[in-house]
Amino acid sequence: MERRITVLAGGVGAARYLAGLVQVVEPGSITAIVNTGDDTTLHGLRICPDLDTVTYTLAGASNTELGWGLQGETWQAMDALARFEGQAPPGSAAGATWFRLGDRDLATHLYRTQRLAEGAPLSAVAAELSAAWGLGLALLPMTDDVVATMVTVAGEGEIGFQDYFVGRRHSVPVTGVRFDGVERAAPAPGVLSALAEATSIVVAPSNPVVSIGPVVAVPGVGEALRARRDDVVAVSPIVAGAALKGPADRMLTELGHEASVVGVARLYAPLVGTLVVDEADAGRADEVEAAGVRCLVAPTVMTGPAEAAALARTTLGRA
Repeated sequence: MERRITVLAGGVGAARYLAGLVQVVEPGSITAIVNTGDDTTLHGLRICPDLDTVTYTLAGASNTELGWGLQGETWQAMDALARFEGQAPPGSAAGATWFRLGDRDLATHLYRTQRLAEGAPLSAVAAELSAAWGLGLALLPMTDDVVATMVTVAGEGEIGFQDYFVGRRHSVPVTGVRFDGVERAAPAPGVLSALAEATSIVVAPSNPVVSIGPVVAVPGVGEALRARRDDVVAVSPIVAGAALKGPADRMLTELGHEASVVGVARLYAPLVGTLVVDEADAGRADEVEAAGVRCLVAPTVMTGPAEAAALARTTLGRA
C-alpha cells in the first residue's frame, strides 16, 4: 500500500517537523493542512504567516535568526514607511510598521494578493507559491474561506490574533479565543480526502489552541479526525511544562487548561489516539494514558535536521 501522510500544521514547530519528515519519506507522499486563522490583511496585502513559514522553512530559505520571514532580508520598505507613521487619522492602519514585512517577503504577499484579486482560491495560490519554491509536498490551507482567530484579552476585549501575537508581543492575559467565520467555512479542496486516505495522520507540535484549533474547527475536519482517531499521532508542543516557542503554555493556563503534556492529552483525546511526549515528561506517561491516549516517550526537541528527522520517524512508527 502506498504511504500517504497527512499533517495538521501551524507555525514554526510544524515547519521544523515537516522539514524532518521530507528527509525520511518522499515529499510527494505528504499533504500538510495548514492553519489560516492567523492570516491578516495589512497595507492592502493578504498575509498568511503559517503558510509562509512552512513554505520558507521547507525551501531552506527561512530566517532562522528571527524565526519568521526570509533569510538575507532587508527592510527598506518598512524603514521608508516609518516616515508616514502618525500622519494617518485615528482608526487608519496606513503607515503601520509594527508588523514588519521584509523587502523579499513582500514579493510573496504581492503575488498572493494579486492572484486572490483575480479570483483564484487560496489553495490554488498556495500551490503556485509552493511550486515556485520547488517544494514536492501538497501544501493546503485549511480552507479557502476567510477565518480569523480573535483573542479576548483582559481589559481590552476582543482583538485580532496578530494584534495580540505581534502588536502586544503575546504578553497580555487571554480570556477567550474565537474563530470568526469558521462555521461558514468549507474545507479547502483535498483536505477531507487527505484525511480519509492517509495511512498516517500527524498533528505537528503546534499551539493546540490557536494553531491546531482553527484547523479542527473547520466543518468536517474534526469529524474526519474522530473517524480516524486510532491512526492519529500528535506531538506535544509542551515540554516539561513549557512551550519551546510562543505563548502556548501561558495561553493554556489562562484558558483554564493544564500547561503540560497531560493538559495537551486531555485537549486532544477526542481526536488523537497517540501522543508523543518528550523524555523530560516520561514521568507523566501514566497520566497521559489516563487521559485516554496512548503515550509514546521519545526526544521531541528539534535542535537540528537530524533531530527533526528522528521525530518524524517516531511519529511514523519507524524509530
